[in-house]
Amino acid sequence: MTPAAVRRVGERALLVELDDDAQVTALYGWLCERQARQALGAVEEIVPAARTVLLDGVADVDAVAALLRTAHPPAATAADGPLVEVPTVYDGADLAEVAALWGVSEEAAVRIHTGPEYVVAFCGFAPGFGYLTGLPPAYEVPRRATPRSSVPAGSVALAGRYTGVYPRSSPGGWQLLGRTGLALWDTGRDPAALLAPGVRVRFTAERA
Repeated sequence: MTPAAVRRVGERALLVELDDDAQVTALYGWLCERQARQALGAVEEIVPAARTVLLDGVADVDAVAALLRTAHPPAATAADGPLVEVPTVYDGADLAEVAALWGVSEEAAVRIHTGPEYVVAFCGFAPGFGYLTGLPPAYEVPRRATPRSSVPAGSVALAGRYTGVYPRSSPGGWQLLGRTGLALWDTGRDPAALLAPGVRVRFTAERA
């Protein structure tokens, strides 16, 4: 895997453009490993997104850009980040609709969703909102045609190939499967985000 493009952003940042989130995961892990070994030079922050990785606060921009243009990180295999279990009550407003899209019962839909081990590919939308990959492509679902004006905090939801958990009440157009009581964002915690890039996630079905 070679980056599609490496672009300079301002004086001390680089934006790496990639083909998909699998390549993002591979490059992000490779960069974090090099940073941990102090083999990357001074870089203040590494931020993955859907198809980009941003390196901010780069001390030697030219050297890191040259490294990135010749980088060949191996494809990501099993994630080795910390595991977070998310106890979920599967009573979401869209559970029946998602089950119908999958052609299964609601009980089977819950089993499908709790089956995989997910990985936080990147964060965005709101502080503490992680985009989780791991659900097989056959279970991708569209966003709602009309977004809701308010989605409750802790809502476990699907959109496209991603699973997410709303850290606070906000508008949203994802399909709601259920809810969890976990605090996804807590400024009194270090780190504040429970679901950070690289974290592994398992959803477990709980009774209301």
